[in-house]
Amino acid sequence: MFILISIAILALLILVHEAGHFAAAKLQGIHVNRFSLGFGPVLWRYQGKETEYAIRALPLGGFVGFPDEDEDCPYPKHDPDLLKNRPVLDRLVVMVAGVMANLVFAYLVLVLMFASMGIPSVARIHPGILIPQVMPESPAQVAGLQAGDVVLRAADQDYTTVADETAALSALNNFQELIRSSENQPILLEVQRGEGDTVQLTVIPQAREDSVVIGVSLSPNQETALRPAESLGEIFSEAGNAYQRVVMLNVNGLRQLLQNFQSTATQVSGPVGIVKIGADLARDDAASLFNFTALISINLAILNLLPLPALDGGHIAFLILEGIRGKRLPKHLEDRVMQTGLVLLLGLGVVLIFKDTIAIVTGSG
Repeated sequence: MFILISIAILALLILVHEAGHFAAAKLQGIHVNRFSLGFGPVLWRYQGKETEYAIRALPLGGFVGFPDEDEDCPYPKHDPDLLKNRPVLDRLVVMVAGVMANLVFAYLVLVLMFASMGIPSVARIHPGILIPQVMPESPAQVAGLQAGDVVLRAADQDYTTVADETAALSALNNFQELIRSSENQPILLEVQRGEGDTVQLTVIPQAREDSVVIGVSLSPNQETALRPAESLGEIFSEAGNAYQRVVMLNVNGLRQLLQNFQSTATQVSGPVGIVKIGADLARDDAASLFNFTALISINLAILNLLPLPALDGGHIAFLILEGIRGKRLPKHLEDRVMQTGLVLLLGLGVVLIFKDTIAIVTGSG
């Protein structure tokens, strides 16, 4: 049941993405002859006046087809409504529309979440500073810190007296400043782990890029509850704030992957891993599922913007290059690059599917 919900969400996000391309083409009067959700054998097909609509067996992808790509194109070679004959700007709009559709949809999902479930508000403050996440191979992981730990004391700083939001934020800022000012110097931490066990650890902050860090995310140690929104404006405002946080989460994750590829590549998930995460969240609560949907929608948009062959970003890069040169690159060169990119992308997908499947079966992921 929960797996089906997760698959349905992924299929919906792909449908939104492809619908963006489709709508941008149709609104400009460009010929579109295929709109498909999924890959593989056709499960359902409907032939419209111009476009064939289809649902295929594997719902983890999709495509919009243009008659330009067919050898038996039914339209004259110089038909101005063929995609290939349109100006660069028209084609660029079609390529970017899928990304924009996912970005807009993510915001609407968050609006729906706050409108239907309410606005998160602080219900209770607990002592200490919560560590929701520990980065792999970071000074924090080396020291033995774990996700879910609560820092009660650091060096001579005591965070057990935190009693309200202002004090919680002050404690968090104090701890961050302590880390920044302690490069290569050991900091003794008293950490609460689990129900009541406390452990003492020593972490040594290290310089990374332009800052000194230990490699964790930090949060006030608080409980939240949902309350009804006071106005429509509050719903849109809270959705905007949440949207910004989700975008930054995606951007920071991509940056960490590129900067520390060797240590973070093992955390990359393919379709199977994403489906499992979605199923686990669906089992928890609806709010997590809304956040998951927005997160993956924005992730899909950002990944598609990467200037890699076979992705939207690759097509966009070719169009920008064409606009700069004033003419298209040789078609055989463009086709060869795209085909190579598609093979590599499919190969990566197969590897990730096997990796995630094995991790789930063995219980290691």
